[in-house]
Amino acid sequence: MYLNSWHAIDGVETFLARAGDFLHSRPALHTLPLTVTESLRRRGAHAFGTEAPVFGILEREGEVRASYFRTPPRHLSLTPLTPDDSDSLAVHLAALGHTLPGVSADRDTALSFAEAWHRHTGATPVLSKRQRLYRLGTLTVPEPRPEGRSRIAGVRDREQLIRWHDEFVAAIGGSPSGDAASWADVRIADGSVIHWETPDGSPVSMAGVTPVVAGQIRVAPVYTPAHLRGRGYAGAATVEACRAAVAAGASEVLLFADLANSTSNGLYQRIGFRAVADFALYDFPHVRAG
Repeated sequence: MYLNSWHAIDGVETFLARAGDFLHSRPALHTLPLTVTESLRRRGAHAFGTEAPVFGILEREGEVRASYFRTPPRHLSLTPLTPDDSDSLAVHLAALGHTLPGVSADRDTALSFAEAWHRHTGATPVLSKRQRLYRLGTLTVPEPRPEGRSRIAGVRDREQLIRWHDEFVAAIGGSPSGDAASWADVRIADGSVIHWETPDGSPVSMAGVTPVVAGQIRVAPVYTPAHLRGRGYAGAATVEACRAAVAAGASEVLLFADLANSTSNGLYQRIGFRAVADFALYDFPHVRAG
């Protein structure tokens, strides 16, 4: 039995220097740490909030075998772990006095860590969301295609992007974090949000893409205001975002879908996305470690 050793890491650059090769070894399953750390590198340590992000790695025989990160106030995010590794991580984080609102990981890891956190802290985990990670196979344009065209969101769309960002966060059960303006400015500068607009030029849906990291791009977010849904706009925007991702050099195009939303899962499968793995989010309400 090998000795597991968890290490807290200070700063995104140090984290990537230690864990970069490991994260690049499985780009699809590691899409979240890859894309989040890329955003932190580009936008600074407080890109996702006012508190500094938290990083850590699991080393065994001198090699990185797993990692964690957290951008407060968001959930802890984990790469795949065995139950024993989940238990040792819970001990590690509890000893550091971390406050965790919850955990996000592949389904088995999320469950094993939630159970370990309960054992070591008394926090009762509550399953809050189930997601499926998809990878694009053969891109297929869903029919019927809505009237209109795609275009890259620009400066004139800034206020709408801010509003849609907050509406999207609220729709998935989150709370606006105050960084919507920064998010919109970065996306406009990068040209990384595709709008679908009607023939009269009115934007009706958006689909964003993350930067290329380790050959993968994730489509996120995809959002259509509630009163405009059911008309094919999200599918059209997603198809164009996928085309932009491939044009940018991505060898893998990924996205997450909420398993509670059968409509979006069906749409993504019709477009050509195939399941990679299921993920879960657990909340740890009103409990502190230690």
